[in-house]
Amino acid sequence: MSASDNERLAASVVMVGFEGTEAGADIREMARRGIAGAILMRRNVVTPAQTFALNAELHACAPHPFLISVDQEGGRVARLHDGFTRLPALRRIGQTGDPEAARQMGRLLGRECRAVGIDLDLAPVVDVDSNPRNPVIGDRSFSPDPLECARMGAAMIEGLQAESVAACAKHLPGHGDTRQDSHLELPRVEHDLERLRSIELVPFRRAVEAGVATIMTAHVVVEALDPRLPVTVSRKALRSLREEIGFSGVLISDDLEMAAIADGFSTSEAAWRAVDAGCDLLLVCHRADRQMEAIAGLCRWAEESSENLERLREASTRVRELARRFVPERAQRFEPGALRQPDALAFAQRFSLESSPDPTEPEARRPGPDSPQT
Repeated sequence: MSASDNERLAASVVMVGFEGTEAGADIREMARRGIAGAILMRRNVVTPAQTFALNAELHACAPHPFLISVDQEGGRVARLHDGFTRLPALRRIGQTGDPEAARQMGRLLGRECRAVGIDLDLAPVVDVDSNPRNPVIGDRSFSPDPLECARMGAAMIEGLQAESVAACAKHLPGHGDTRQDSHLELPRVEHDLERLRSIELVPFRRAVEAGVATIMTAHVVVEALDPRLPVTVSRKALRSLREEIGFSGVLISDDLEMAAIADGFSTSEAAWRAVDAGCDLLLVCHRADRQMEAIAGLCRWAEESSENLERLREASTRVRELARRFVPERAQRFEPGALRQPDALAFAQRFSLESSPDPTEPEARRPGPDSPQT
């Protein structure tokens, strides 16, 4: 393969964030160079019509099916605001005890994402809320009960994907019982394998049974799997986890710019280590220089051995298949009537979200709307 072929192959497993509410020259050039797709943040979204126009331009300028993703979980992690239905945090869905509520939540999220040209929703969180002092999960989780997380998560996945939007179960193998926020530092999980199998991994197995398209890795050290490396960059950990939960789909890294990874590795090293470990799609959400570092690092790594090159091809093939499945073949038209439909508003009103402020419990106020939370 030529150097340009290797660069294109490396780019095909990288998903980037970018500045602005229009498809500027930088993101258009990255799309033409072969990146897998883009992740939208609050900085990219103003109105539904603007969001649709941005996504349509991104889809059109890429010479391949181009994945557009967003963190639209409901509750405090929602990138799509004005003009979209305000939906509850997953804890409130879990408190209903009704998987049909989770399924409807998934369908509503999927419908509104699809209406503005989003192909992949990085939801649901299926971490078990087993530590009340956890600074990053809290009400993003359905429940402290792994069976409830599994039941609700599977239903929400089915709802999302019924609307032709890929779902993402996160954060493998579980970020619920940590006392640190991986955006800021590297958490460690000390549980043994039996505990992981009976608590943390239960919702992920059920997500796989429900046909989840993607799973996101957690930037945590799980001592029972690998006492040295975070799961995202640990071949030992990720390969055993894939086998444990029976998953052969797309593994997505959490953002490689988060401190749990960036404090220990350059973006270049983190990128090749993540793909070598078993990740197929890498998130680099903020800095253009680090996005280019990731691609360059993957190129150099692929050129080191035929085994590395084959692993990169495997990852790229999985990402292409995901894009073929969920990126529409034909250009969409913007249908504003798909947003805030009566059933969506009735669902929101059931949780008092269209007529009163968000919950005031402390964890519902963290992180803020511009956080890079994934």
